[in-house]
Amino acid sequence: MKSIASNAYSTRSSEWIGDMTVWLRENGEDNHDQMLRLRRQLRAARERELTPRQRQFLTRYFDDGLSMREIAEEAGVDPSTVSRTLSRAKARLHRALQYAL
Repeated sequence: MKSIASNAYSTRSSEWIGDMTVWLRENGEDNHDQMLRLRRQLRAARERELTPRQRQFLTRYFDDGLSMREIAEEAGVDPSTVSRTLSRAKARLHRALQYAL
């Protein structure tokens, strides 16, 4: 009977994950062009699909890094309004971009 230590697969899981990450980086496909296309389409969809308020809240939250509470104070609304507006904006963008890839 073999001991566990002599098993070829007895490395720690973190070592295996690190090795897999290196392998994926070296052998994985380059998706740079796809990401560029998606970013262009996202910019266009933000302008075309969102209301001005949704655009404003989305920009303040994701681009400027403000919290929902900070956005709410700035806009004079309840934080739950900001949350609902962001959810609706993300759903609209998802629908607009779901076939982009």
